[in-house]
Amino acid sequence: MILLAWLTLEMTDAPWLVALVGFFSQIPTLVLGLLGGIMADRVNRYRLLVITQAVSVVAGMLMTLMLVSGAVQVWHGYSLAAITGICWALSFPARRAILYDLLGSADLTNAIALDTVGMNVSRMIGPALAGVLIGAIGVSGGFMVMVGTNALGLLLIGLLRVPPQQQEIRQQQSVLRNLMEGFAYVKTDPIIMAVIWITLIINLLLFSYTTMVPILARDVLHVDPALMGALQAGEGLGALVGSMLIASRMTMNYHGRIYVGGSLLSLLGLLMFSMSRWYIVSFPAILFLGLGTAGFATMQSAIVMLVAKSDMRGRALGVLSLAIGAGPLGMLIVGAVAESVSPVFALRVNALVGIVLLSLITLCMPSIMDRIHPHPTS
Repeated sequence: MILLAWLTLEMTDAPWLVALVGFFSQIPTLVLGLLGGIMADRVNRYRLLVITQAVSVVAGMLMTLMLVSGAVQVWHGYSLAAITGICWALSFPARRAILYDLLGSADLTNAIALDTVGMNVSRMIGPALAGVLIGAIGVSGGFMVMVGTNALGLLLIGLLRVPPQQQEIRQQQSVLRNLMEGFAYVKTDPIIMAVIWITLIINLLLFSYTTMVPILARDVLHVDPALMGALQAGEGLGALVGSMLIASRMTMNYHGRIYVGGSLLSLLGLLMFSMSRWYIVSFPAILFLGLGTAGFATMQSAIVMLVAKSDMRGRALGVLSLAIGAGPLGMLIVGAVAESVSPVFALRVNALVGIVLLSLITLCMPSIMDRIHPHPTS
């Protein structure tokens, strides 16, 4: 994402077109999130992970060839973002469901936290490395490294051994029926509904900040690509610390409190970042933002899987993916406001609105703060 955002900024110098990178990377989650949940209940989950990772590797290789040949255009970057987003949308529910299949409810939260640790390590190292590579060997060199790491990920997935009984394809049902069942089921559970609403708000108003970081780094903080990458890595560092703290806890009962508290901390970090004019202030703000996202990202899936019935888990995760898919709409909004007013104003409004809405959801659905009891059929 950092490489594509910086490439688009260099080619266009337009905040709106930079924001479109995030839009195209996340719009598949909005469109295909429920389908991914259905596939997690109906197809071979392990095979789905392998296929989607392989497609991501091939797409990255094609983009690298375009860069090296000098034939790259802005729409090529948008295409890569969309393909990568499609792979993520289809594989996310299966990836989470496999964790439950392997470990059950007792170790689920810790497993998700450890999985989040791994993602946050990549979010910490990736942007920092991207900034260094842009300055040292250019965007094309950065893409070569990205393709190599994705290929390594494919190799590691190939080494994974999923128990045979967890690879059985479920009984086929109508796709439309699965969609309707997923929506109908989550409406019956106030805890899952609270998670869906908070996930919607955070993805709509918080994560859209990422495409604005290169613009603020260059035009407000006046730093080079290396420090821009380090700034993005700050979120990963904060999230890594938070994930490790969660993973280290032996027992956990009030998942919702960590979920809501992490969401609030993230929005406060975004507000602090939007008000900063100095790198020395912006970096700690991003650290706090990342620390909060650890509680948010870990608990949103854990709560849904613990509360949902076993035969509805994939579809509930699909509805969750649909809420995550609000991200591209947030990208469009923040891009439009940044283009017409300023990126700083866009992020500040998002943070304030997010804090207000999070407070209202928590007040209207207080069960999210109660002790979580795993579903008896889990």
